[in-house]
Amino acid sequence: MNATQTIAARLPVLLILLAGVGVPACGDGSDTGGESTLDRVKRTGVVRVGFANEAPYAYLDSATGELTGEAPEIAQVILKKIGVEKIEPVLTEFGSLIPGLKSKQFDVIAAGMYITPKRARQIDFSNPTYGIGEAFIVKRGNPLGLHSYEDIKAHQAARLGVVTGTIEYEYARKVGIPPDQVHKFPDATSALAGVQAGRVDAYAGTALTVQTLLNKLSGNDVERAEPFTDPVIDGRSVRGYGAFGFRKGDDAFRQIFNQHLAQFIGTEKHSALVEPFGFTEAELPGSMTAQQLSKPNE
Repeated sequence: MNATQTIAARLPVLLILLAGVGVPACGDGSDTGGESTLDRVKRTGVVRVGFANEAPYAYLDSATGELTGEAPEIAQVILKKIGVEKIEPVLTEFGSLIPGLKSKQFDVIAAGMYITPKRARQIDFSNPTYGIGEAFIVKRGNPLGLHSYEDIKAHQAARLGVVTGTIEYEYARKVGIPPDQVHKFPDATSALAGVQAGRVDAYAGTALTVQTLLNKLSGNDVERAEPFTDPVIDGRSVRGYGAFGFRKGDDAFRQIFNQHLAQFIGTEKHSALVEPFGFTEAELPGSMTAQQLSKPNE
């Protein structure tokens, strides 16, 4: 395998659903007793990472039961440079990632989460590790001819499936799709099942999420909507940029993480690490920063 093997004594994934994990919550980015998150993870060599089981960004390898994906693999490289040798993965639903981080049930979100101004009001982000567009999964033959969010809006009988807490729900809202045409699912797998069962007519996800799901299917009852047009928000075609999430106040941790990240993204080692998950040079984030992406749209 790749960088996953570099972490000593990998632990089985902790299937913690964010309930009953007794970690005190402090608003200043420090742990009880005044120790910062960065100081603690460097002292213990252990960091708790929140993820939502969405391939190819962060998910459990079905063969090994270990955490892998674009975000965890990059995180392990960067954290090792900081002096952290062990990751304790914490599984939750996507919509619970930010609440879980804020309540200190884990230390970092490693789930390929898009940077948005709304999310940036609650947590801080590293600089992005990738940029990507959208896609739909539809029934074979695309019977309703759905090739964009605008098509869902124009077709009053069409029902769109999204994962709770994801940017796709925001896209649907901003495009003007009526709420009763949007159905929320806890994860991408259940949204796909919703299309297969006819509960929704399309599932909206990132292009890589959609392709990864389709690559794993043995049947041919669904397909990717081709061609597809990304939604136009505030006059601009959208592109999502994924990053790591940090608590407000954990500035030292985020800054040193960003320093090592800047030296890694775009290198040959980075390309080799993320290529198995479908990432190419086309998904590099370029010069985009978290600060730019966190600003409210004017």
